[in-house]
Amino acid sequence: MAHLIGDGADDPRYATILALADPVLQGQEVTQILDGAVLETVADPAALWLLGMAAHCIGDPVRAADFLSRAETKLRQHGRLGLLSQVLNMEVLDNLELGDWDRAASCAEEAKRLARETGQPLFDTGSLSLHAMIVALRGDNERARSMASQVERAAGSRRLNNLLCCVQLIRGFGLISAGQHAEAYEALCRAFDPADPSFHLADRYHGVMFLAEAAAHAGRVREAREVIAGLEAEAATTPAPTLHRQLSYARAVLADDDDAEDLFTEALRADLIRWPWLRARLELAHGRWLRRQRPVTQARPPLRSAQITFDLIGARSWAEQARSELRAAGERIQAQEPSAQDVLSAQELQIARLAAEGLSNRAIGERLYLSHRTVGTHLYRIFPKLEITSRAQLAGRLRQA
Repeated sequence: MAHLIGDGADDPRYATILALADPVLQGQEVTQILDGAVLETVADPAALWLLGMAAHCIGDPVRAADFLSRAETKLRQHGRLGLLSQVLNMEVLDNLELGDWDRAASCAEEAKRLARETGQPLFDTGSLSLHAMIVALRGDNERARSMASQVERAAGSRRLNNLLCCVQLIRGFGLISAGQHAEAYEALCRAFDPADPSFHLADRYHGVMFLAEAAAHAGRVREAREVIAGLEAEAATTPAPTLHRQLSYARAVLADDDDAEDLFTEALRADLIRWPWLRARLELAHGRWLRRQRPVTQARPPLRSAQITFDLIGARSWAEQARSELRAAGERIQAQEPSAQDVLSAQELQIARLAAEGLSNRAIGERLYLSHRTVGTHLYRIFPKLEITSRAQLAGRLRQA
């Protein structure tokens, strides 16, 4: 059916249909099509959205984020709010994967508001699941579990396995953040069982390194290795960067001590500039391993690097793990000031950043489709939360955070 679409491979719809139909077996062809699409020359926001969707579906968050970000800019320029809501919604998971959690939270909040304002109720459950992932990763396990149950009730009646997969990811992320690794493993392994309603070909890739982490802490390494072996076979078929990157973490974490050092080195040698979340996860796991297997001084540099990145991302649970490991390695840790994301909502953080860039209230309102009075009200609430008294202090406070 896809071959009947327009100009074939030159039509963005073609790549999207292939990616949606079978993201694993068609991943190679979709990647080749995306390789031929020059981002800067694609002017149609709908085409950018379709290309971003194709990249998203095959597990290429870097390319998806680039296409969707350009689509977002053009849709804002044209005032196409209905499609903008869908683009923002799709950006959430890619930004989470790449470690831009503040951006993910801003996208989720604005997508939900625009979907409501443009009469798109079908996006409610999907938006809720993405919001719940952010909540789970931020460490609010109880709230994440409650939200996951809401998604499960809505998705289960319609047999939406992509959302049911997200439910198990949410539960796994939240439980790991709370240090409940045995329960996290039970939740996550459902997403990797083809007989379970939560199984989804592509979305489970986002849980690979979490499954490995939970297994390593819960004494389920042997079982997890069997799951990873099946995914290794898939990796030979699909170029999905999410799968390949997360497998590099899983191999190292689940390896015997004789093999772990080489696997950590290999994983960290990859180009991870656009993957700070994964890099920090690898550094934490490597530093933890080094502290137990080598002189503790060797563990400090990767642990220190991981802690800094986690703090910047807002991954509080993992940042605290890194600090705990550093203390165990003999390093003194200073107390952390609350960061901006700790005290501001996603929309408040977005407004604060735009104001810090020098935009007026009216310009911020035009960018976010809010009235300038609403922007002013938000700033009135933001200043005391950040313990500042003027707009001029915003940039410094955000940099400090």
